[in-house]
Amino acid sequence: MAASTVPGFLESSIVSPGTAAMMLALTQTIYDEDLAKKLVAKKGVKAVVTEVGGKTSFDDFNERINRAVIGACLNSGIIEKKSNDIHAVIHATEEAKRGLLVSVSTSASLALKIAVSRNEHWIAVALFGKSALHYMTNHERAGLGIMHI
Repeated sequence: MAASTVPGFLESSIVSPGTAAMMLALTQTIYDEDLAKKLVAKKGVKAVVTEVGGKTSFDDFNERINRAVIGACLNSGIIEKKSNDIHAVIHATEEAKRGLLVSVSTSASLALKIAVSRNEHWIAVALFGKSALHYMTNHERAGLGIMHI
């Protein structure tokens, strides 16, 4: 089958850093993640993906998410070590966490995929994963935060 020059559904869906980040966070395999990264890059958007897990009862869990996002962004070159870049990433991350953790029990386990994407003026943080009080009660959760840089 010949390759089409018409953009497919996924490529057409990447219209902002928010949609790019959410698409990346939703990928389930390395193959899908690599494909999504290529589509995102084709749109001129920088992106990085990382993961975090743990129990929400630990005091450092929220901070662990922040450290993972900031570290991934700095290590990948999405942001520079400047106060306005760090500030924007923290705000986007906090907004995404509010959406994700709005009704999570204080003793739930979380396994999250985190994607960050950025264009010239906006940065987006998407969180997607599973939460559970017991391994047989896993269910999916998502959060998205966007901030102007």
